[in-house]
Amino acid sequence: MRLGYPAAAIRAAEAPLLDAGRGPVLMRTAAAGLAAVCRRDLIEARGCVTGARVVVLAGAGNNGGDALFAGADLSRRGARVTVVDVLGRLHPEGAAALRAAGGDIEPLGAESAPLTARAELVIDGILGTGASGSLRAPLDTFIADWQAAASGTGSARRQRVIAVDVPTGVDATTGAVGAVHVRADRTVTFGGHKAGLLLPGGADAAGELALVDIGLDLAPFRPTVEAPEPADLAVGWPFPQPDMHKYTRGVLGLVAGSHRYPGAGLLTTAAAVSTGLGMLRLLAPDEVTAAVLDRCPEVVTEPGRVQAWAVGPGAPDTLLMRRAIIEAENRSLPLVIDAGGLGLLTRPLETTCIVTPHAGELVDLLGRLTTGVPTRAEVEADPVTHAVRAAQAFEGVIALKGRRTIVARPDGSVVAPPPGPAALATAGSGDVLTGILGALLATTAEHRTAEYRGPCDQTADRSGPATDIAILAGLAVTVHGLAGHRTTHASGLPAAVEDIVLGLMTGSAGAGAEQIDGRRGE
Repeated sequence: MRLGYPAAAIRAAEAPLLDAGRGPVLMRTAAAGLAAVCRRDLIEARGCVTGARVVVLAGAGNNGGDALFAGADLSRRGARVTVVDVLGRLHPEGAAALRAAGGDIEPLGAESAPLTARAELVIDGILGTGASGSLRAPLDTFIADWQAAASGTGSARRQRVIAVDVPTGVDATTGAVGAVHVRADRTVTFGGHKAGLLLPGGADAAGELALVDIGLDLAPFRPTVEAPEPADLAVGWPFPQPDMHKYTRGVLGLVAGSHRYPGAGLLTTAAAVSTGLGMLRLLAPDEVTAAVLDRCPEVVTEPGRVQAWAVGPGAPDTLLMRRAIIEAENRSLPLVIDAGGLGLLTRPLETTCIVTPHAGELVDLLGRLTTGVPTRAEVEADPVTHAVRAAQAFEGVIALKGRRTIVARPDGSVVAPPPGPAALATAGSGDVLTGILGALLATTAEHRTAEYRGPCDQTADRSGPATDIAILAGLAVTVHGLAGHRTTHASGLPAAVEDIVLGLMTGSAGAGAEQIDGRRGE
């Protein structure tokens, strides 16, 4: 699990070391880690460092110094290194090291963009964690011209871009990016993951992440982002234990499907069953239950005691959904509300709840709970802000669905799972996610001994499977994304989910983990 910290927390963690005069040591450590990643990338791309054309884009701060020292390392190993002095204020010691190693330094000018576009490797060390807001001329023009030229060179060998700590033009705390920003293949970040590198916008700009330990103590600081990875499933997924039976394993009550949308009931049910649920009780019309029983004969279609509820997929009966929500509140049962159930929410609920809107549904939800409602375009442009706002208004967990689903807590912290593939943008995909979420709530309900309220809560028992519902939602989205790589349509997702869960139980699920957006952390 990656933990993302605001830029202010990273700077505060650095302060005691800088005050103790350890700034040069921090820079040497960071530059050595950056150089090692650059060497590895060059060797993977071309077989050796010697002769590689490298351009270092150096700014005035520590990021520029890190990039200069890394450039000196590459130059000493035979790379042809040219530094573009982007801001006209190079780090003095770094510049001296670069020159001593045989590298060249040029001021930013008309030839800088084509020069940079011809490089095999570009090291972006222009701006760091302290930068925010849109880039201004001439920097924005240079970056736009360079990236346009690099993408249109027609070279068979694709240029690699490695960002130092944070890609230029990315807000290290929020992930916000302007119209012009550096798009990196890999970002080498120092001390701790910056929250913005794990959030929409920044995560896409950063590419793969490589974390270099420079000795920061982040224990006193609160992470604002938790980013589950496929490897976390082995620890956080609730596996059946030898002493369990079907009731202690977890019983989910499901209200899904209708005469108009019977398939939604089948998809949600099949997904929940595929996770290894103890029992599922489905309340739905006869045509829905007939289709479900034909595929999943173990499903119970009579009401009875459950440990969690999931309601909403497929425009089910409003009265049945209301009854399920009332029972969940009266018995303090966790529930997930999706699609048709979202319209019933006009107030915070008196129980643990995950709400799963897409951007348009979030607009409607905010319209019932708050004033000053955003447009759908505004939600899509800044999903984190609006998901957090909805979580605070609803006093519950919001899973805002999209390419990068954001799970927001009322305290402002978020869980940011890996993005799913484009194959998940299909009818029925959300129904499958609701089934997975509902099953996880049911299978962990008996073990939720303490309500975990964020990444710094010290009261929750974390020795067993994850019981924080926001983390559970993140794990569900992660499995959903993995399943999306194994099928082209929603009806294939439940079987893919079952394969992944069985793989987790046998320790063989990692085989497809790297498929999520092609990105693995280091």
